[in-house]
Amino acid sequence: MNPIIKKSLVKSISYQEYRALVSHLAENNETSGKEKTEALVNYTKLNDRRMKRWDKTVKVSDDAKQKVLDFDKEITWLIITESWCGDAAHVIPVLNKLAELNENIDLRLVFRDENLELMDMFLTNGGRAIAKVIMLDNEIGEVIHTYGPRPTDATANVERFKAEHGKLTPEFKEELQMWYNKNKGQNIIEDITTFLCQFQPNLCL
Repeated sequence: MNPIIKKSLVKSISYQEYRALVSHLAENNETSGKEKTEALVNYTKLNDRRMKRWDKTVKVSDDAKQKVLDFDKEITWLIITESWCGDAAHVIPVLNKLAELNENIDLRLVFRDENLELMDMFLTNGGRAIAKVIMLDNEIGEVIHTYGPRPTDATANVERFKAEHGKLTPEFKEELQMWYNKNKGQNIIEDITTFLCQFQPNLCL
């Protein structure tokens, strides 16, 4: 296993630990990461509420659930995140809901600003975009897939808007939040089950 990944795994925390930490930060007007601005504190508070909602409301279809349950290879999902990241607050609870279905899937989290060596191995278009999921085959200790920072449909929307307008506007970012709320995590579930089927083809026969 790559020594940087190995070092980050040692420092990683569980989803339950992450949720408790984000709630603690929100309650104490704090945020994770190197920057400690009022805006990022407010995003952390908002994200704590978002994750509480998704923890309760994410639904996994019977078909997707069966694919996850039948997955029989031991893998780790190492997620790079920060408490203030809006995309992470929408994506990570859905990933946790899937990981909880199968003990072969170990979900772990690390903070970006504390793991920049790791982050810089998995840039998106040259940027340190999060949430970034590094999927590891536990048997061989190798990276088999990466995912993020957004689900595929959201990524397509972002790239289309950037191509037309050059950058993301506050109005578009608001529309993106509305998309997440309307989609209810289903695009993420589709993306992940597609990956599981690629890695273990008999799931989708």
